[in-house]
Amino acid sequence: MKIYKFAVLGTGFWSTYQLAGWGELEIVKPIAFYNRTLEKARALAEQYNVEHIYDNVDELLENHAGELDFVDIITDVDTHELFTLKATQYGLNVICQKPMAPTFETAEKMVSVCQKANVAFYIHENFRFQAPIRKLKEILDSGVIGKVFKANVAFCSGFPVFDNQPFLKELDQFILTDIGSHVLDIARYLFGEAKTLFCHTARVNQEIKGEDVANVLMQMQNGISCYVEMSYATIAETETFPQTLVRVEGENGSIQLLHNFEIRVTTRSGTTAVHAGPVMYPWVDPAYAVVHSSIVDCNRNILQNMEGKSPAETIGTDNLETIRLVHAAYRSARENRVIVF
Repeated sequence: MKIYKFAVLGTGFWSTYQLAGWGELEIVKPIAFYNRTLEKARALAEQYNVEHIYDNVDELLENHAGELDFVDIITDVDTHELFTLKATQYGLNVICQKPMAPTFETAEKMVSVCQKANVAFYIHENFRFQAPIRKLKEILDSGVIGKVFKANVAFCSGFPVFDNQPFLKELDQFILTDIGSHVLDIARYLFGEAKTLFCHTARVNQEIKGEDVANVLMQMQNGISCYVEMSYATIAETETFPQTLVRVEGENGSIQLLHNFEIRVTTRSGTTAVHAGPVMYPWVDPAYAVVHSSIVDCNRNILQNMEGKSPAETIGTDNLETIRLVHAAYRSARENRVIVF
């Protein structure tokens, strides 16, 4: 049985969950860690019994590229292009955290470079792999509510995200890149590609530079009217963070994904309900389980593609379409007009 060996580039907060997710899959093994602060790499290496640590990416690749199957890039977005290009020079497959790149043009370049180097390029877009989203998709595809004409995808919260990540306050572009890349991808996963898009943004929290509210209305190519809303300024009776809620309306009924992982399907015959909660792995934070658990399923999908068993969903060319929507939304809000694709 082949063991897929990989290097982690970036050993910050999220890497601990990414590595725990890989740990649920038996045929992968981390062998080297990079972090610009070597002590952070050393601390994580001790936890995972990894011998090789670096604060220089070039040294890591020079020393270990021959034994690596892929690199897992878990750094900030501004380094994604550089580290992807370096990995392709050694013919290594690349997994990269979202958002892929700070600009659409850079994202296009990353996809193109990987294609020319004939390496696989995956974006670790895990929200579409959340258990309730997968179950909703299954119900939707069953045809129980008939032809869909309207949908709402919502990530609206009052969670104090800036308390734990104060650097987010300084971003000129915030919620559309941070959350929009997730929920717009969910919209694509459930309802296909967009034909037109109109976006309005707002900054409610005056202590930040970027937008903390965005509302995106899309007409999908199949005629569905899809409204995607996101907010970190929502004060509600029930705090839903970090969940994405969905409502879908079809000619024969409706589907609702609620905050308690309940999916309710209503037709003229009545309403049925099913619970679609996440797998509670020992390492997940219960408050974030729906997100943490989905890491495993996203990693599994990528690994199965490397094995040649099945297609991968979040390859670079697919995620490029999500990035296209994010930047089209910014353009629409800036120019106050409908964007036609």
